[in-house]
Order: sequence, then C-alpha cells, then structure tokens
Amino acid sequence: MWTTIHLVTGLDNAKKIENMLKNEGFLVKINLFSKEGDEEIYEILAPEFEAEEVQQVLVLDYGIM
Repeated sequence: MWTTIHLVTGLDNAKKIENMLKNEGFLVKINLFSKEGDEEIYEILAPEFEAEEVQQVLVLDYGIM
C-alpha cells in the first residue's frame, strides 16, 4: 500500500523530490492531490513499509519538511 510522505506545491518541486529519493534507491511516485486556481499540490508517495525511512532521509539528508 502506498502512503503519502510529503506534500509539495508545483510539479517541478514534486519531480525534484521524486528524483532525489529515487537516486537514494527508494520506490516513490507523485500524484496530483489538489488544484486551486493556478496552484497545484502534489503528494509524494512511498510504499508503507519504507515510508518512515523515506521521511527520515527527507529531513536528515535534505532538510525538507
């Protein structure tokens, strides 16, 4: 099962985070979560079994969150 690990505005930002995590060896994907006017919010998803580890990498290695 996929779990949302982070929300981000803009497709470019979502792709950037997706690529960083894939380079770390994680299985991740992005999904459009919400759109209001010109603002798009994307969710970064990871398999439930590694979601906690992915979040730790975002915080500790990349300072995201």
